[in-house]
Amino acid sequence: MDNGKVDRTLGIYTRLLGGYIVSKIEEAQRYGVNERTIQRDIDDIRNFLETEVENSGIINSIIYDRYEKGYKLEQVYQLKLSNSEILAICKILLESRAFSKIEMQEMLDKLISCCVPKRNQKIVKELIANEEFHYVEPRHKSQFLDTLWDIGQAIRNCNYIEVDYERIKDKKIVNRKLKPLAIMFSEYYFYVTAFIDDEEVKKDFDVINDSFPTIYRVDRIQKLKICNEKFYIPYCSRFEEGEFRKRVQFMYGGKLKKVKFRYKGCDTDAILDKLPTAVVKSEDEDGIIIEAEVFGDGIDMWIRSQGEMIEMISSMKPDDTRRIYG
Repeated sequence: MDNGKVDRTLGIYTRLLGGYIVSKIEEAQRYGVNERTIQRDIDDIRNFLETEVENSGIINSIIYDRYEKGYKLEQVYQLKLSNSEILAICKILLESRAFSKIEMQEMLDKLISCCVPKRNQKIVKELIANEEFHYVEPRHKSQFLDTLWDIGQAIRNCNYIEVDYERIKDKKIVNRKLKPLAIMFSEYYFYVTAFIDDEEVKKDFDVINDSFPTIYRVDRIQKLKICNEKFYIPYCSRFEEGEFRKRVQFMYGGKLKKVKFRYKGCDTDAILDKLPTAVVKSEDEDGIIIEAEVFGDGIDMWIRSQGEMIEMISSMKPDDTRRIYG
């Protein structure tokens, strides 16, 4: 056997890759060197693994196992996303059309440079280049990422927020003091769901019920102030945005209700995916009867958009709302 450093280091590295425990004593005897030499070889392998992180995206570490009395190779975690994962994320991000063109380009560049091994970055960039070039930014052209983060911090710390908000119906700027509950995304826009903290304002709302939150588009917030004042919502009454999200369509306000309709189309999966709470109740030659629990009036807009494919049967208030609140 060639006892040169290259062969010795590669031999030790191969054993580590194979899942073997490397003992300095045994390796020193195998190659006819002292233990200090083997330790230097192990250190060289460690240095090599550190430099390979940038290319492979995998963090490997050589650790000493006291029970086995030797060194072993341990994969700490996969640092980089796979080619297919990052491509899917970039495509979803582009399809969202949620950000200005500058913000979108910056995020895509950061995602690819930070999450894709260097040798594959050019391939991923080429696969999204055409869609990125023709990207159409939202008409509001706002840059609101900092506002989004500030709202998130207020939610986490249970701080009231005060906003100057541009209303959709008349473009008027109104001031609102809110208990922010959750940040949500739906069809091009980010929203904050919140309880409004002004009885005088609430009396003009269509839904006068403190158990249902109001919904605000984040890009329409002209000014945001995080108040020092805190609010408290008992854990049993906490707002569960995951359950709320299953039931809200088009982010329109309104009460929780059950709808039943007949679907006459052929792609039932598309309906069940659109309405996560939907359940097929029956099926006959005239179509499929579907029942779903939904929040707000956006469902009515969606049903009308389906034309003759959907026939409304009934709409009523459900008996139980605890799945959303506590």
